[in-house]
Amino acid sequence: MTLSKLSLKKPNLENLEAVVELDKLCLDGLWSLKGYQRELESPSSSLVVLTLPGFESEKIIGCGCFWAILEEAHITIMAIHPDYQGQGLGKLLLYGLMENAVRRGLERATLEVKASNTIAVSLYEKFGFQVAGRRKGYYEKTGEDALILWLSGLEKPQFSLILQKWHQEISDRLLVNNWTWEMITDN
Repeated sequence: MTLSKLSLKKPNLENLEAVVELDKLCLDGLWSLKGYQRELESPSSSLVVLTLPGFESEKIIGCGCFWAILEEAHITIMAIHPDYQGQGLGKLLLYGLMENAVRRGLERATLEVKASNTIAVSLYEKFGFQVAGRRKGYYEKTGEDALILWLSGLEKPQFSLILQKWHQEISDRLLVNNWTWEMITDN
């Protein structure tokens, strides 16, 4: 059995074209190249990519981002390439964002998600997010409502135990799909 090693890390400028392509594929072109450049350069933004090694270069198969606003991680982007969905990679991406939020000393996380996106809602609920409200007609293209989800207690010692549990569960799930992974942090 050959394992493929995934990396969860901050992108560099050379990665951003691939991130924009992933955004177009998964999010209907939510952000432009300039938008991602701003996120990469902003000290209040945490932008990460999930990469798969290739023969000539890494392949971007996921991206996530949150804005650090006061004590809050406001998750703005979560995307996994459709060819790689259903393998536990969304869990890995969300874990990476939450681990990063804890390292930054943030206390809670929030996000908006399409009310009809039951797979994403289920993922967030597994991580402890709870529905806090609904934004009517939030998505301009479809007029669809967004659910507002919240997770608090990131700063509490017991949340570190939850992160450890997630780490093990994600590693086990990815191993079933012949994946290993590393998180590369920029200190």
